[in-house]
Amino acid sequence: MTDWLLDGLLVFALLATAASALLSRDLFRAVVVFIAFGLLMAVAWVRLQAPDIALAEAAIGAGLTGVLLLDAVSHLGNKRQTALRQARGSHRQGSDQS
Repeated sequence: MTDWLLDGLLVFALLATAASALLSRDLFRAVVVFIAFGLLMAVAWVRLQAPDIALAEAAIGAGLTGVLLLDAVSHLGNKRQTALRQARGSHRQGSDQS
C-alpha cells in the first residue's frame, strides 16, 4: 500500500516540477526546477529498479545539464545588464544634446 502512495506522490511531484519548469517566466527559477525534476527522475528510475539509468540521470540530467544551463542563464543576465546600461547611457547622451 505504501509503495502505491510513494509512486503516486512521485508522479505528482514529477508532473508539478515539469509544469513549473515549463511555465516559469524566470529563467533562473526554471533551471533550478529543471534540476529538481532531474533528481526526481533519478528517484523514479530507482523505483523502477534501474539504478544504472538513475545514476546517469542524476549525473547528466541534473548535474551536468543543470550546471551548463545555470552558466547560460548567468551569461544572459550579464548581457541584459550590459544592454540596459548602454541603452541608459545613449538615452542620457541624447537628452544632454537637447
